[in-house]
Amino acid sequence: MNMHADMHADLSHATADLPMPRARLARAYLQEARSECLRYLRNPGFLLPTLLFPTVFYLMFGVLLARDDGGHAARYLLAAYATFGVMAPGLFGFGVSLAFERDNGLLTLKRALPMPPLAYLAGKLVMALCVAAVVASLLVAIALGVAHVALSPAQVLRLLATAVPGVLPFCALGMLVGTWIKGQGAPGVINLIYLPMAFLSGLWFPLDRMPALRGLAPVWPAWHLDQLAMDAVGLQQGAALPHVLALAAWTTVCLWIAARRLRRVG
Repeated sequence: MNMHADMHADLSHATADLPMPRARLARAYLQEARSECLRYLRNPGFLLPTLLFPTVFYLMFGVLLARDDGGHAARYLLAAYATFGVMAPGLFGFGVSLAFERDNGLLTLKRALPMPPLAYLAGKLVMALCVAAVVASLLVAIALGVAHVALSPAQVLRLLATAVPGVLPFCALGMLVGTWIKGQGAPGVINLIYLPMAFLSGLWFPLDRMPALRGLAPVWPAWHLDQLAMDAVGLQQGAALPHVLALAAWTTVCLWIAARRLRRVG
């Protein structure tokens, strides 16, 4: 009897050590990404504010209140609200959901399932990228169709190529915050990061009017992404590499700290 038990244990251990076939591995990632996207599509408390806040603000301040300035404000705020819009799926999609899932044990359950360890985070990342793409596309559609901002196809593509992957540093920051706070306090803490960062990065007004804030703006990833978005719509010229490196540094450092936290405290 003991011999059979030992053989069964050895067989189970050997089976567990076998690498997952590539087709099954790909299906695991696809299914996790699909389930994350469906979960947020069915959650209006996340999806509606994420889509409506930047688009409604842009309609109010970039279109209705800025009709007589030759389109400069509409162009400026298109870049600013594109940055503001892609911050939310990263911060809330990672930070709030991770905090709740750590609290209710879902993260522990997913770790026990026979799925690739990175599939959980990859699914959330796909969701954030998809929502960021929808937000940026809605803003571009309003800018072209309602505000009549003169954008070339190249500028449109460049703005989308800037805004959509621009969600990555905010995913990393949200993940970091989600490893430190409890689920019930997560929305409040994320808002305390989200809104002040947008204000201090000059997303709501030009920082030239407040030189003291302009000196602090490069601290924030939102400012660097906004500079890239401004350049994409033709408002300012400058070297893109320092901003790209700053965003990459934010992403790398936040991911590294968050990964250490998850390994240590779950």
